Amino acid sequence: MATLREVRRRIGSIRNIAQITRAMEMVAASRMKRAQDAIVAARPYSDELRDALSRVAAAVDLEVDPLLARRPVHRVGLVVITTDRGLVGSLNANAIRAVLRHVAERAEQNGERAEISAVTVGRKGRDALRRAGVPIAAHFPQLGDRPPFAAVTPIARLVTQDFLAGTYDEIGIAYSTFITTLTQRPMLRTVLPVERPTMGDTERESNDEYLFEPSPEAVIRRLLPHYVAIDIYRAVLENRASEQSAQMVAMRNATENAHELIDELTLVYNKTRQATITREMIEIASGAEALGA
Repeated sequence: MATLREVRRRIGSIRNIAQITRAMEMVAASRMKRAQDAIVAARPYSDELRDALSRVAAAVDLEVDPLLARRPVHRVGLVVITTDRGLVGSLNANAIRAVLRHVAERAEQNGERAEISAVTVGRKGRDALRRAGVPIAAHFPQLGDRPPFAAVTPIARLVTQDFLAGTYDEIGIAYSTFITTLTQRPMLRTVLPVERPTMGDTERESNDEYLFEPSPEAVIRRLLPHYVAIDIYRAVLENRASEQSAQMVAMRNATENAHELIDELTLVYNKTRQATITREMIEIASGAEALGA
């Protein structure tokens, strides 16, 4: 049985940890609010840009821009967005598990083996893919608490140039999408070639009201690279909001577990103290009885 001093020391240590996790929970909660506001503000712009792209794409030929070109997939690039730090529960583990499952599925498809390499954003994804033996073509550190759009531009430029040069036949992106504070879900989708957005019949009829200057082809050539960059930027913001939400929940769970452990150790301390007092009283009574005899 542990001594009273050991139990007191453990209670003190756990209480200090609970104070730290509580402070980290409060910091993550404040950052989560900013991250959620950022992704909520970015989603309408991304959706409207996609709508504009669909209107322009409906007026041009499918092969007007090489970013729309589809070819047999032999080389696949995958942009993997994770966090630099841990303490986010199972967020990174779920995302990496989904990436590795996707890599295994794409490695053998249609009887042909596709070469897959990754562009990582965040240290956790880089380390996990390196351990799994997935080639890493480039690495970018986490982009900070408030990632600006300019920080995503080098990533978008890299993957766009690689696709145009034929280094990759397809480029996907993997990240954790923000659903609610308690729910974050791994997401994998294709970035390049850009999927040609579709329009409904009503939208197609109203599309005749738009005039494109200098021409639809020139507009879509200018719009597509920006659309790719916005798509990646939205993924970064989604992952950032998911990170802060997961960290807040993880720290709250850690604080609650620490308090439960303190209660259990306090009960052990009281029982040990009571047993010690009882033993000492028995020893005193036995000694007094021996002296009286």
